Amino acid sequence: MICGVDEAGKGSVLGPMVVAAVGCMDMDDLIALGVADSKKMSSKHREMISIEIKAKFPFSIVILEADEIDDLRRSMTMNEIVARSHAGALSSLKCTHAYVDACDVNEKRYGETVSSFLPSGCTIISRHKADSLFPPVSAASIIAKVERDRIIEELSQEYGDIGSGYPSDPITIAYLTEFIRHHGYSPGIARSSWETVKNLLHQKNQSSLFDF
Repeated sequence: MICGVDEAGKGSVLGPMVVAAVGCMDMDDLIALGVADSKKMSSKHREMISIEIKAKFPFSIVILEADEIDDLRRSMTMNEIVARSHAGALSSLKCTHAYVDACDVNEKRYGETVSSFLPSGCTIISRHKADSLFPPVSAASIIAKVERDRIIEELSQEYGDIGSGYPSDPITIAYLTEFIRHHGYSPGIARSSWETVKNLLHQKNQSSLFDF
């Protein structure tokens, strides 16, 4: 079986990182569904294709919560965390060949890192922009994106409007800033090891000192 794996939310400051893997015997079967890079699809289109992929192909999903990522970052880099998660998603599918979206500048090195977390017997092909190059990775990117969007929507219902969760999103930063200003600490859904959170906490502490 040929597999593809991709993640959504790697750089998010709020919420989890979601990793998905999709397997197939023939890439043409996925091409027939119209899979493509999830970032180039509307949310409605992604949701429709995600349902079809899940109905017709084997898949797996790995979710790493914010606090889990913070814990792992004490002993490994973010690239290693992603590689371990990619391997975790692939391991349950028992594929012989897997395409991965390289998150390291060195494609070969990233592929070797993923391999180090997998038992022997699976050949890893690591490429930049693999979600645009290989249908199984495109399919995985769709499932990962849809699943993460669903989780972010649930978190917004619980915590209020948190935006997309990314540091580049003004809504996300406004939410974080207000939460830290009011409570003096970051919310449980935030990755406290992120510089974004550290800087906001530092600003809050400095402001408190001036107030005193």
